[in-house]
Amino acid sequence: MKQNKYKILVLSDLQESTNNTLKSAVSIAKMIQADITFFHAKNATDIVKKESQLSAMRTINKEYSSTKKKILNFITPISKEYDVTITYDFSFGNVKQEIDQYISKNNPDVIVLGKRKPSSLNITGDNLTGYILKNYNNIIFIAENNNSLNPDEHITLGLLNNNIQSLDKDITKGLLANTKEPLISFNFIKNRESMNNIQKNLNEETVNYNFDKNNNTIKNLSNYLLKNNVHLLHINRGENENSLTKSDIYSVINNLKTSLLVTSTN
Repeated sequence: MKQNKYKILVLSDLQESTNNTLKSAVSIAKMIQADITFFHAKNATDIVKKESQLSAMRTINKEYSSTKKKILNFITPISKEYDVTITYDFSFGNVKQEIDQYISKNNPDVIVLGKRKPSSLNITGDNLTGYILKNYNNIIFIAENNNSLNPDEHITLGLLNNNIQSLDKDITKGLLANTKEPLISFNFIKNRESMNNIQKNLNEETVNYNFDKNNNTIKNLSNYLLKNNVHLLHINRGENENSLTKSDIYSVINNLKTSLLVTSTN
């Protein structure tokens, strides 16, 4: 068991959905006994245009104060309501470089992101969510904007492609301890052999749904998630036979109205 508390890093663009992202982060933090840090990065070129040095400094100072106020307006009510400490930081520069430096310095166990609009996530992974998925093997929690987790409440956990083995870690056992029974397994079936492997690994308490892999798979999965009131869907991006392809993962992120927990066995 880890001696120090786990660390959760919330990456935010300070949009309206930030409140729901923070609530979900607090919910996860309470389950796994973790500290929360909130971080925002903004492109310096979006702040300072073609200005004199003195004017640029005034603009940066004004943006600094404005950004600090926005962050506190988000985290203070959540912190008070749920009695949690949320530290924060922000920086101006190249967004991805600032995030890389912050992650490297603080080494979070879980990275929390809010859901982006479907059009902003593509197979090349150019946006922030795709960038984080591509470059980091941390546990990544992608919070659904309109269906956040509620702190101190048990959740219904769904498993995509029967990956319960990747939850057998200290950091994720806290999640299992706070889930309603039974677990629900959703599986994309490519052939009979893959179906047999999935059936062999399931335990008797798990409810199982199998979906043939076709153009309607994601739509059907979405309907069953709603039907079973699944709050959190767990995805593993390892390299075993049941792992999802990159395009599958992006399709799930874009099209499902459920928060996602993405782990890695690599």
